[in-house]
Amino acid sequence: MDPSVLGTRLASTAIAPLLKKLFAAPPPGAGLVERPVRLSAWVSFRGERRTLSDAQVGKLATRLVREAVDSPGERPFPADEEAAVADALARTLLALGDLDMDDVQAVRLGHRELARALYTGATEAGHGLAPDHHLSADAALFLASALEWACLHVLQFFTQRSTFVARTLVTQSRDQAEIIAKLDALITRAPRPDARHASFERRYRDHVAAKHGKLTIYGIDLTSTPGTWPLDVAYLSLTSTEQTDPPPRTGPDPDPTRHFRGPLPADQVLATRSRVLLRGVAGSGKTTLVQWLAVSATRVAPDGPLGHLHDLVPFVLPLRTLTRHGERLPGPELFLTAAGSPLSGAQPEGWADHVLTAGRGLILVDGIDEVPEAERARTRAWLGDLLTAYPDNRWLVTSRPSAVRANWLAADDFAELTLSPMNPADVAAFVRRWHAAGRHDADDAARALLDGYERQLLTAVAGKPDLGRLATNPLMCALICALHRDRRGYLPHGRKELYEAALAMLLSRRDRERDVLTTAGQELRQEPQTQLLQRLAYWLIRNGRTELVRERAEAIVGEALPAVPEAAALGDARAVFDHLLLRSGLLLEPSPGAVTFVHRTFQDYLGARRAVEEWDVGLLIGHAADDQWEDVIRMAVAHARPRERAEILDGLLATGDAAPPGRERTRVHLLAAACLEQATELDPAVRDRIAERVNALIPPPDSVSARELAAVGPLVLDLLPAPGETDEEVARMAIITASHVDSEAAIAYLAGHADAASLDLRSQLVWSWHRFDTHRYAEEVVARLDPEGLFFTAQSEAELVVLGELGGRPWIQLRTADIGPRAVAAYVDRHRPTCMALDVTQADGAIPWDVIDALSGREELHLSSFGIEVSPADWDRLAATPQLTALLVTLLEFGALPEDCVLPELTELTLYGQAYGSVDVSALPVHFPRLARLEIDFRNRDEVVLHGRDALPDSVEVVEY
Repeated sequence: MDPSVLGTRLASTAIAPLLKKLFAAPPPGAGLVERPVRLSAWVSFRGERRTLSDAQVGKLATRLVREAVDSPGERPFPADEEAAVADALARTLLALGDLDMDDVQAVRLGHRELARALYTGATEAGHGLAPDHHLSADAALFLASALEWACLHVLQFFTQRSTFVARTLVTQSRDQAEIIAKLDALITRAPRPDARHASFERRYRDHVAAKHGKLTIYGIDLTSTPGTWPLDVAYLSLTSTEQTDPPPRTGPDPDPTRHFRGPLPADQVLATRSRVLLRGVAGSGKTTLVQWLAVSATRVAPDGPLGHLHDLVPFVLPLRTLTRHGERLPGPELFLTAAGSPLSGAQPEGWADHVLTAGRGLILVDGIDEVPEAERARTRAWLGDLLTAYPDNRWLVTSRPSAVRANWLAADDFAELTLSPMNPADVAAFVRRWHAAGRHDADDAARALLDGYERQLLTAVAGKPDLGRLATNPLMCALICALHRDRRGYLPHGRKELYEAALAMLLSRRDRERDVLTTAGQELRQEPQTQLLQRLAYWLIRNGRTELVRERAEAIVGEALPAVPEAAALGDARAVFDHLLLRSGLLLEPSPGAVTFVHRTFQDYLGARRAVEEWDVGLLIGHAADDQWEDVIRMAVAHARPRERAEILDGLLATGDAAPPGRERTRVHLLAAACLEQATELDPAVRDRIAERVNALIPPPDSVSARELAAVGPLVLDLLPAPGETDEEVARMAIITASHVDSEAAIAYLAGHADAASLDLRSQLVWSWHRFDTHRYAEEVVARLDPEGLFFTAQSEAELVVLGELGGRPWIQLRTADIGPRAVAAYVDRHRPTCMALDVTQADGAIPWDVIDALSGREELHLSSFGIEVSPADWDRLAATPQLTALLVTLLEFGALPEDCVLPELTELTLYGQAYGSVDVSALPVHFPRLARLEIDFRNRDEVVLHGRDALPDSVEVVEY
């Protein structure tokens, strides 16, 4: 780095005031001397006029370095050398007081030679050790550049301060000023490479924020209200859960809540993990989450709840676009080109490589399920190559649940999480936001109407179980809101009826309400549009795609026009396709020449209808094990007539029976069972055969299988073992399955386990509370649980209030992000719990001291901190919290523990997260003198060397997971 590049980081207006502090004010008569003045007489850290100490010079140097490092762009040297560079710069500047030359000689010498003289003087003062002897090559290069830049301004100072020198060196003074001006102009006109990178990065961040900062709200555009809304207003933070089971134990568990890692806010999945594979069903908000993370990275504050994204550069990589032509997947230099970014041509050479090499990338790979199954191995290899070349970035990969096997990316240290279905509180929040968006810029009459619709719909989703079962993800909630408004309060029942109504709304009512006609002056009815759209959808499904080129789409429409004369009357294939693209509301053009459906769900629904009309039952059954066909087959059963349904379902059973025992057979049989929800009329014998296959899958062997079994729906409740008839582990799997069934009918089954003595079973029942109606679940399940040794988990203020109505419980676990200090204080004052466990995962990135203060005087306090930043001051305050007896921290926070921090009452400590290299626990008794139990839960245990375990006293029980 030469001085001109450094100038992009330290402008003259910033560095000059700082360097002036190195020099004292001139004594009286200084301007009348006849000879040049020695440098030692000018400096402010030597002699009688000393105003700066050596330490203050060090602080000045630290500020200079910090000003340069905090500028946009790539760091000039590793972060852990910042203090060393500042110390070396201070040592070198202090050599100004020891130079045997006067100001005239210094000016004649020039800034580069003066810098070398200072370097030599600092080396001599260090007894032969150069000031940069301990620095890396990058840090030493930065030091040399910073010193030259500083010397340039030092000489400028001399030419301006001394009257005598100003007279004798007027020419050289002008030269120095000209040099500085030219350097600044040169930086502006022809910046060095990292300056171009910084400039482009700012432009790219603005583009990402603008492109992904809006969210399409389905159904909003039925009137003049815009169809998009600012993302930060419309975004609803959903939750995710980690697919892990508690490890087996041989003895009692003193704190079963430590394995309750969630639900974790979906936008916090990268807070404590650098690599995440996130699964979610169609419409669950995966792509919206990708948008939110990308936009957040462009503007998040370093100390905010998403501070872990600060200074990261987002790369949004939708795989359906990247694989559209079956070409080679791109390397970093082609990320922008492959994603269709209009800024790809302006990208400086090597920019993406520099960003990723520095570990500043946020790579968001969206839609593994949208890659044809035959190409997923190629995609996996592409990901592996990128991870090997650029390991230190943050990675999020999204997929539908069954698209790839469990632990598909585990070899590359990816954690696997699943987006949770929306609970009643989420649905209510979504309904309110949807209607708030609709009220934007509406007149008073429309606002009043929307207010009424909002209240009516909130009542309906809370009181109608069938409607509640449909409202499980943002897409379905948006459709329900749109249809409720469009039909003035009337809603269809069932998923198929909901999609049919949505198509009617988008294909016919939408244009009629806008008074829009076709180019021929006539209205194209819903049915001919549907016939053409379902041909496009079926082509995409058969070819394993979610995006096609426009030429192919026009060809498909052209082939169908002779059979759809009403559409042919509009003109040729291009004109008809233009109509579908502009008027149907179902097609998008994500990039020039590309076509896709607004959502994969509509593609599957329409494609399934075409498959039934073509009666491609063999094709449907032949893809029974293909995850891309799962929703297509379900919708095909819904579209089919009773005899056709029986043929499809019997074909699925035969396919599953023919598969060897294992994952494929299980998936196909579960798919057949899940289809029963869509089969309004079916031969009872077929139902019995399906129930027989599902019954063979019970009990599920693990929690992942238990959750998959829940996808069957309420049918599975009748097949689960009755409470009290099995051992504890089988009962726990049954509870997991029932708690994930999207039906209030599951409450009755779960209530059957409420009298269990097992702490594990009671804990599982408490953790399931948030998935059901708060009051009903509390009355039928929570109220009956034995409180002995059980943490009652409240994830909302409503649940905490209901616990109070039940008389309170002695041990409480709270999610502090959703429960304010007033509610906590009210509960504590009234019910006086003896132990409180705080899960502060979502607490705005900081410890909720207001909540902890509300607990003052309690006997015990358990604090679980996932993904928050614990500052040295926080550790000191924790040490002053006498009731703190148990603490769970991530390894990052543990590594920041101050040497003098002591928590005198802490008896239980859990270290959780990923570690690299070694972790030393030998000093724990110094910080925690009453420590009795240490739990070590490393997510990558095989890569960690644990030191100091043998040095712990025998009184400390060590448990590793």
